Amino acid sequence: MNEITSFDGSQPPVPAEAQDAALPHSVEAEQQLLGAILTNNDVYDRIASIINSSHFYDPVHARIYEICAARIAKNALASPVTIKAFMEDDEGLKELGGPAYLVQLAGASISAFAVRDYAQMIYDLAIRRELIQLGQDISGKARRVEVSSEPREQIVEAEQALYKLSEQGQTESGFVSFLKAVTEAVNTANAAYQRDGGLAGISTGLIDLDKKLGGLHPSDLLILAGRPSMGKTSLATNVAFNVAKAYKRGTRPDGSEGAIEGGVVGFYSLEMSAEQLAARILSEASEVPSEQIRKGDMTEAEFRRFVEAAKTLESCPLYIDDTPALPISQLAARARRLKRTHGLDLLVIDYLQLCRGTADNRVQEIAEISMGMKAIAKELNIPVIALSQLSRTVESRDDKRPQLSDLRESGSIEQDADVVMFVFREEYYVEREKPSDDRLDEMAAWQERMERLHGKAEVIIGKQRHGPIGSVDLAFEGRFTRFGNLAKPWQQGDDEGGY
Repeated sequence: MNEITSFDGSQPPVPAEAQDAALPHSVEAEQQLLGAILTNNDVYDRIASIINSSHFYDPVHARIYEICAARIAKNALASPVTIKAFMEDDEGLKELGGPAYLVQLAGASISAFAVRDYAQMIYDLAIRRELIQLGQDISGKARRVEVSSEPREQIVEAEQALYKLSEQGQTESGFVSFLKAVTEAVNTANAAYQRDGGLAGISTGLIDLDKKLGGLHPSDLLILAGRPSMGKTSLATNVAFNVAKAYKRGTRPDGSEGAIEGGVVGFYSLEMSAEQLAARILSEASEVPSEQIRKGDMTEAEFRRFVEAAKTLESCPLYIDDTPALPISQLAARARRLKRTHGLDLLVIDYLQLCRGTADNRVQEIAEISMGMKAIAKELNIPVIALSQLSRTVESRDDKRPQLSDLRESGSIEQDADVVMFVFREEYYVEREKPSDDRLDEMAAWQERMERLHGKAEVIIGKQRHGPIGSVDLAFEGRFTRFGNLAKPWQQGDDEGGY
């Protein structure tokens, strides 16, 4: 802990006053904790989830704790007598008085009652030492002006190191009583009941999808996957826009202030620029095809609709970040900042494979990214929709409907996700099977099939932790890159069915 090492392993210059100043620590707290364990081994179970041997300032104390932990894990006694046998030749212990020091620790232990407080204190001081070390690492590297080390890269490295440190600090909350768990479940059910048997989560704006998912639930990670041109970005954009458009602020049932309808949306667009994404949303809202917006090829009426839609959207709480190749640590930090400054009720990430992790191995990197996204959902208590690519194996099958095994680096993504959805448009594949004009029978069958599939899309729910799997039919208007509610044959005269 005392030795300062920079990111690249070299020793940065440390000011004399920093070397003289003792790093934060409490030998007394460490002694009390070890004494309590040596006196009563049952104490260990109460503090094992808070600290480990690396959190001790005194290296001798760290070794004593390590041996105690190993003994207790084997269901063997850890006492001054049993520990003595393992530390006969320990030079550090000899300096403190040898085996007599172990007896002294056990004898000086006042009470096992405050053992968790001592453990928390030792942990907090260890984190402070790590922060000091990290600060000196950053300072030392910043002082050395090198061509190979850009300031921008140093910032990313520093953020990643801080993110790793903050991840270590997230200890499990442990068991909660059944009464508390039941109360929370009743509150969730009550929220749905208050909406006339509607949704416990945020509405996507798509009726049939809401019925299947029950809305977008806080702390859920939803993976939306599909092959290129299936419309996964369009669907995510539609949902984000619907949620932001419906935003109403007020007092929630629990008495807190926040969104009572819709929500504030954060959209990480790692593939498209913010302007391209805004053009898509404007195309949907104004009903002007996106290619016409891009070329500026609009009639006066269309341009008026376009401007009106832009004015309406100005007040929408939809925040876009189009920084490419964003590390998961920065993504988390920016989401926290957005929640603190403007509020945050839904986060959309387009797409998962464009994020960056710290691992060298690609599979481990994807695992780190998907775990990080699930951690963001739980920490900020919001639904996170992450888009994901599918492997090419779909294209080689006769049935092009995607399945869970088609997810790229699927193991970790499938494991961390609460919901996995696939966007599938059969029309896209059938369109490419058009027979030649001289084959009249085949052409007639193809046209009939195209008419049946035209403007339809399917969202296949391949996994859902809290509900059924299955598929949902949606309407798709390619010109406006818009998904909508599909009118059923018995709803044709009903306004609710169409978009």
